[in-house]
Amino acid sequence: MLPEDIYSSVGQQALITAVLMSVPLLGATLIVGILISIFQAVTSIQEMTLTFIPKILVVAAVLYFIGPWMGQMLVTFSEELLGNLPAYIG
Repeated sequence: MLPEDIYSSVGQQALITAVLMSVPLLGATLIVGILISIFQAVTSIQEMTLTFIPKILVVAAVLYFIGPWMGQMLVTFSEELLGNLPAYIG
């Protein structure tokens, strides 16, 4: 493989890993944000902490449950990257 192909492949794998790791957090935050927005529209309550605190709690809960999977995914990507390091250099 040409060096450009190797670098673009590593970059593509890094982007896919980053997207897969961020989707659970962003998805949960999006769902909570929509539910809070609907609640605020129905009740006419426009308190800023009402949107901020539940999102933080949901992110913490998702990290608690999905964190080990995210860590394993990052370790696997790092092992593959460092294992193929001689191919990237030479």
